[in-house]
Amino acid sequence: MFCIAADSSDRAVAPKGRNNAEVGLPEDVGSPWAIGSKEGGHKSIHPELGTMEDFTALVGAAAKHGVELALDIAFQCSPDHPYVQEHPEWFRKRPDGTIQYAENPPKKYQDIYPFDFECEAWQSLWEELRSIFQFWIDKGVRIFRVDNPHTKPFAFWEWIIAEIRHRNPEVIFLAEAFTRPKVMYRLAKAGFAQSYTYFAWRDTKWELTKYFTDLTQSSVREYFRPNLWPNTPDILPGSLQTGRQSDFMIRLVLAATLSGNYGIYGPPFEHGWSAPREPGSEEYLNSEKYQLQHHDLSRPDSLKDFIARVNAIRRESPAIAHHGVLQFHKTDNEQVICYSRTAPDLSDVVLVIVNLDTQFRQSAWIELPIEDLDLKSDRPYQMHDLLTDARYLWHGNRNYVELDPATGPAHIFRIRRRARSEQDFEYYL
Repeated sequence: MFCIAADSSDRAVAPKGRNNAEVGLPEDVGSPWAIGSKEGGHKSIHPELGTMEDFTALVGAAAKHGVELALDIAFQCSPDHPYVQEHPEWFRKRPDGTIQYAENPPKKYQDIYPFDFECEAWQSLWEELRSIFQFWIDKGVRIFRVDNPHTKPFAFWEWIIAEIRHRNPEVIFLAEAFTRPKVMYRLAKAGFAQSYTYFAWRDTKWELTKYFTDLTQSSVREYFRPNLWPNTPDILPGSLQTGRQSDFMIRLVLAATLSGNYGIYGPPFEHGWSAPREPGSEEYLNSEKYQLQHHDLSRPDSLKDFIARVNAIRRESPAIAHHGVLQFHKTDNEQVICYSRTAPDLSDVVLVIVNLDTQFRQSAWIELPIEDLDLKSDRPYQMHDLLTDARYLWHGNRNYVELDPATGPAHIFRIRRRARSEQDFEYYL
């Protein structure tokens, strides 16, 4: 995802408890959250990033590779955004008439001026915000990751999503909202096609099973489309702070197979960034919210090949890509989780087995309801590991697996039935 809009160019913000000098920040890096500067606002590209012609060329080049650009939309402003001078009536004000900066107690964001969605001039504000979406849609963007939608009125999202999708039904809105479940579900009902989830904090077999059973086997599945992220620019969960590559591989496989939609925070995930800002923090020590980083994509320890393989499996598996039925299966080891994704007609059955222990080899007996998977109890069936291309013959509903995180912490099996025997040929008479 690319953040295109111009940001504040006369402020720098260091992580809490640290100053700019400590993190090597020049004073002109800009606010990591506020949008806009004297160079422009939500419909502008900062001159240091290029021109609108460059952006159009980028959209075209990406399309040639089957890639679409997603735009991060944050409906908030820096103090020097053009809107502040041109439309002060759109912002929240203190009793003394000054514009009130954003607060999310106990945090205070002096560099952010929030819109007042219920101000007297709300109609002109809403119309202008709608025009921001339409501006970028006309430039070739169809996917929007909306920042903190839960801090804006539900009525606003119901109206603006309906307005946009009436003209552009193909547009996808992703809700970046880590908040109470009922609020997340309400945003989904308002029209967000995909939503962030609590996946980043679901680590154990029990937590994963309970959470994804609730998402896929209750009424929630009718309107809530989960998008799984192991990490984000804001969140480095404890599960990724050990520095072990197996942690990242495990979380990737889970995210990529438990849902049809997933994402990662790019090179930091590929390269295993694991240092938190301070003990107990879930913020990156070297955050790209504050610093410009150069990434060597050819690093020998990069996970790019593993990520590419998992993505290829997803593309080739309708049961995953098209939200096939998710079912968890019994294992006799709490460190080993097993689940299947099946196409409605059982034409594609994918079985995922993951060792949740990132340090030690774990083994387990797996129990499968083979009748539900259209398998014969008296015939063997082939398990084709799509990660390694290894093939195994299994029999019956109970089989053994062993996974070593040092060599491969997961299996992604495609179940292949033996379709024919010698009895199916003419010479068997």
